[in-house]
Amino acid sequence: MSRLQTLLGDRLLANEPLAKYTAARLGGPADWLYIAKNSIEEFAEVVSTAWAEGLKVRIIGGGANVLVSDKGVRGLVIINHSAEIVFGEWHSGRNVAAGSGTSLTVLARKCQAQGLSGLEWAVSVPGTVGGAVINNAGAHGGDMAKILCDAVILDAERGPLLLNKTNLGYDYRFSSLKARADRRYAVLMATFALTPDAPAAIQARMESFIAHRKRTQPPGASLGSIFKNPPGDYAGRLIEWVGLKGYRIGGAQVSPIHANFFINTGNATASDYYALIQHVRETVMQQTGIALEMEIELIGKGFKNI
Repeated sequence: MSRLQTLLGDRLLANEPLAKYTAARLGGPADWLYIAKNSIEEFAEVVSTAWAEGLKVRIIGGGANVLVSDKGVRGLVIINHSAEIVFGEWHSGRNVAAGSGTSLTVLARKCQAQGLSGLEWAVSVPGTVGGAVINNAGAHGGDMAKILCDAVILDAERGPLLLNKTNLGYDYRFSSLKARADRRYAVLMATFALTPDAPAAIQARMESFIAHRKRTQPPGASLGSIFKNPPGDYAGRLIEWVGLKGYRIGGAQVSPIHANFFINTGNATASDYYALIQHVRETVMQQTGIALEMEIELIGKGFKNI
């Protein structure tokens, strides 16, 4: 830890509660926490230093799509806000580069102002570029696989790597990075090929997507979609069909607005949330024979499959 403490000083926080950094406001303390909000270079240096000192590293962006255990997380948790956006004309249609801590909403709005289309779907998605690269995030018929050219990855064993879409093995809410159990990598930045269009036309599409989200998705503290949609169906429809819309365990509730969103009503624990996930999955399996697959990631100790 000595090198990491020397590098970060009082920016390295001990036993920091993670609930305030996650979208559902859930989670116990991290042994150590660092908020990356300076350069991508410093972010990469901190990750490399932590690996060299034998620390486990977990990286969180916007805090959506991750359920953090009440028991917390061992090692170093990095809240990645290392944001940088560069516009230009490079080879093979690449015209935007963004740091992995860049907010998807911010990136979508800046691309709209530049008259570049392709990220409209991301305007109200509560995540960052790094998480979107790993999860092949998407909405409204768009996703990362349609616009990403390549991503710069820091690998614990091999150093910096440049991965294209083929290397990333994209599928529905899936990538080869997401499949890696070791998690000894960090997304540093990504490049995109977006399509020129009138800013007003892009803005109109964005406003339509925002309005749709407000009509169909619940406000409040949630992690976003809990389950992937099974082929030819919708997880929310199945959960509603088995009668679990509005169902509660402790302070965690299946949203009465959209059944694939689970809400922290104010006093939920991560254990409540996880128990609700398990109950919904088991009930849907029993009544429909369909095994719902989680879209969110479980972080920390105390979950059965960790």
